[in-house]
Amino acid sequence: MAEVDFEKVVRAQYRALLKSATDRGADKDDLDLIKRAFKVAEDAHKNVRRKSGEPYITHPLAVALIVSREIGLGPLSIAAALMHDVIEDSEYTKEDLDHLFGANVAYIVEGLTKIQGIFDMDTSMQSENFRKLLISISDDVRVVLIKMADRLHNMRTMDSMSPSKQLKISSETMYIFVPLAHRMGLYSFKQEYEDLSLKYLEPDVYKELEQKMGEAEELDGGYLEQFSMSLEDLLHAEGFKFSLKRRTKGIYSIRRKMVNQELPFEEVYDKYAVRIILDAGTKREMAEIWRAYSLITSIYRPNPRRLRDWVTNPKANGYESLHITVMGPEGQWIEIQIRSKRMDDQAEQGYAAHWRYKEDGSGSTALDSWISRIREVIEGQSDNAIEFVDNFKLQLLTDEIFVFTPTGKMLTLPKHSSPLDFAFEIHSDLGMNTLGAKVNGQLVSLNHMLQSGDQVQIISSETQSPQESWLDWVNSPKAKSKLRSYFRDRLRTNESDGKDRMERLLRRAKIEPNQSTIQRMLNFYGLRTPKELYLKFGKGELDRNRLREFLREDRGGFYQYIIRRFRPKNKDGAVKEVSSAIGVLFGPDEVVLECELATCCQPIQGDSIFGYIEKDGIQVHRTDCPKALKLQSQFAERVIAAIWNLGSRPGFNALLKFSGIDSKGLILKVTKVISSDMQIDIRALHIDGGDGVFHGTVSVNVSDRSHLTDLVRQLKAIKGIDRVDREISAP
Repeated sequence: MAEVDFEKVVRAQYRALLKSATDRGADKDDLDLIKRAFKVAEDAHKNVRRKSGEPYITHPLAVALIVSREIGLGPLSIAAALMHDVIEDSEYTKEDLDHLFGANVAYIVEGLTKIQGIFDMDTSMQSENFRKLLISISDDVRVVLIKMADRLHNMRTMDSMSPSKQLKISSETMYIFVPLAHRMGLYSFKQEYEDLSLKYLEPDVYKELEQKMGEAEELDGGYLEQFSMSLEDLLHAEGFKFSLKRRTKGIYSIRRKMVNQELPFEEVYDKYAVRIILDAGTKREMAEIWRAYSLITSIYRPNPRRLRDWVTNPKANGYESLHITVMGPEGQWIEIQIRSKRMDDQAEQGYAAHWRYKEDGSGSTALDSWISRIREVIEGQSDNAIEFVDNFKLQLLTDEIFVFTPTGKMLTLPKHSSPLDFAFEIHSDLGMNTLGAKVNGQLVSLNHMLQSGDQVQIISSETQSPQESWLDWVNSPKAKSKLRSYFRDRLRTNESDGKDRMERLLRRAKIEPNQSTIQRMLNFYGLRTPKELYLKFGKGELDRNRLREFLREDRGGFYQYIIRRFRPKNKDGAVKEVSSAIGVLFGPDEVVLECELATCCQPIQGDSIFGYIEKDGIQVHRTDCPKALKLQSQFAERVIAAIWNLGSRPGFNALLKFSGIDSKGLILKVTKVISSDMQIDIRALHIDGGDGVFHGTVSVNVSDRSHLTDLVRQLKAIKGIDRVDREISAP
């Protein structure tokens, strides 16, 4: 293989960046700013290489190009992107950048530096780090947009990393960057984050779907081309000015639909969409969109259940578009998206479109409103980072409803909101004093679920105070935050007393109640935060006797504690020298520990696995378990590496789901393949039939994954069976 000329690669990237900035209207002064920023970055990273072997400068160049070309930010942001690692990795300071480039650029780079270390590709990004990222949104959204570009480039270049790092980074990306991209309106980022995460989280699934999509596009290309030309002729004939694009659904999105609706790939009918972008001014765009809708649906039959009108009621992140699904030629459903050019710019670049030609940090009314709501969630928030992120993810992901006050003012609330959410949205004091509510003139309970179009009146009393059950009845981040803050204040006395009592007991045992001790106690008692620990002591749920249990076990670091606690032992307490009962080895030392296979995903030998340390033992999960993403992102300190002991061959239970066309003797054929042909034990078998079709499940005991794969292949070969899938329980 010829040696890569990296100097030539860097020059090409640099020229592409300058061209992109010029295409977006950068003048001579703007280009001078970018060139000076590149020189500083090049100096700061000289002689440094990435793990792939490339010069490190290729990374900030690539991030800056994403910021310019794919997000559409201006020269200040491009300069900051070029230097996003400069303060972290060199002797340059914020003051140096302030002097060289001005306060705006220095401020953005400093903001990136504050959150840079917590996103180091060598570390696991925990909930506390997510919290810091999300708080930074309320300071300057450009910081987060550049961070998102940084993450996207890292995801694109992860092949040179170890599988364990690929798994961690992909889990983190799915956990926070996907919903963040969704809320920021960066749908292309969201799709690429999802697809690249799937590539590393479930590589076999990704490769299979990627191949099927390639084959489908080759097969359907002519049909889509013909349909697109018919649409163009139709619109041209009516005098529309427009452009037309074809969009392909993301691989992850197809996978999610297959799983959620239990569909094979061939039955996912909206793999493609045709997008019509109308050249119409702001005053005429809505009328032109509905005129195009009327014209298209007069020729092609629409599916009324698939109409999505985000033109009349845009999404909270500013997304505007009309989506319809029509029956095309040859009986195929095709999605058509109709929008104006302005709407398309907004959809492609989300909130970032507001900075395309201006760099003063000002945004749109929708953006300012969203940032204001972020600050409300941040204000009064606890130090519990996991709670904070869960609240914020709710703000990022939830669909919305539109409800009205008695005077006709419209409010936007998360879907599944109650009258309590409505009250808190109007004012926190009104929420705290809510006594009852009327919806459309009728008295309703406080846990009543509101619907779009409802008119809500709140009945309040100064003598009313929140009840703990209210936390189960609210769905908006603001209401949850205010209620939790209220109950937190009420429990503060218990917490303070509990902390004093715990520290006295520890000091009597000659143990210093420092951060290390507290963390080991949290791990031992299965708690998440120091506040929970103090409250347990304050309420008397943890006492002197329970503390003695911890002291008996605590001898050094958490890993060594785990080894001591879960090492198989004889009755006399001595370590038992045995091979792993279920064939699993843990940690960097690959030791045998007592463990159980998680019932939620039923791993078998050959599956990619990890260990999760719970209060009473170690659970072994598959890396594609429905719970894996949350466990590895949110509780990574309890995750321990695990591999199968290839020298051990225990049996594993696995559940298969199969279906097909009912026929005489089918059960006999199934049991013959399993029991007679493959000599596999059947633990349970259940088949339901009706109307000529059947659905069944069979629980079997197999030696490993390849054994199960052979069984699946043989069952699929039985005439009448059209699907056989391994069943995984829901999270």
